[in-house]
Amino acid sequence: MRNLKVILAYDGSEFSGWQVQPDAVTVQGTLASAIGRITGEKVLPQGSGRTDTGVHALAQVMTFATESSVPTENFVKALNDILPASLRVLQVSDVPAEFHARHSARAKTYRYRVYRGAICPPFLARYVWHYPYPLEEKAMMRAAALVVGEHDFTSFAAVDPERGREDEPVSNVRCIFSSAWARSGDELVYTVRGSGFLHHMVRNLVGTFVLVGKGKTLQVEDVTRILEARNRSAAGPTAPACGLYLVSVEY
Repeated sequence: MRNLKVILAYDGSEFSGWQVQPDAVTVQGTLASAIGRITGEKVLPQGSGRTDTGVHALAQVMTFATESSVPTENFVKALNDILPASLRVLQVSDVPAEFHARHSARAKTYRYRVYRGAICPPFLARYVWHYPYPLEEKAMMRAAALVVGEHDFTSFAAVDPERGREDEPVSNVRCIFSSAWARSGDELVYTVRGSGFLHHMVRNLVGTFVLVGKGKTLQVEDVTRILEARNRSAAGPTAPACGLYLVSVEY
């Protein structure tokens, strides 16, 4: 039995999220079907995390066990021949049996893109949050820095119906290593790296930072108060899924 690690990229707008669902096209389900066609085995690949409908990935990681003797480089070609163009296998490698895409992860990086121009190009519409309205971007940059460190992120976590069904920690404490906004042409881009992330956590952070940028209901210093409240209703709305990308997973 081999344990294979696969690095993937996908356009989340083509899928109803990562996790297998009845009567829905998902990343996990599409991969399971493709692997089955190659190996003849019934497998359920495990991802580093469950991305939501519309969320993209530049380098998602998954693992699966197989008795197939197909060389890793052949797996890349064979899978990409079967998979839709919106889902690509970038790399396949043999890893030790104890390696697990989710449990072995030590850090993840996410990126969120906000398009600030007056008119969003149609070819970008599925990959950014178009927000052409006034924002105090420097205030958003200061606010982002306040979540760095170890905190209870309950205020920024949506209820996850799947949580508790697997051997996952029940604590909402996470460590954020870096959190910053930066301008890139017509885009305002948020990049956050942390030990792990709760359900909708990055999108809820972005929604809150945008409220800070609007300057009407939230100020920079309110971010600390929101963290301490440990109450989802204290934070801002959930930003749209289309602007979010899983950039990398570290082990």
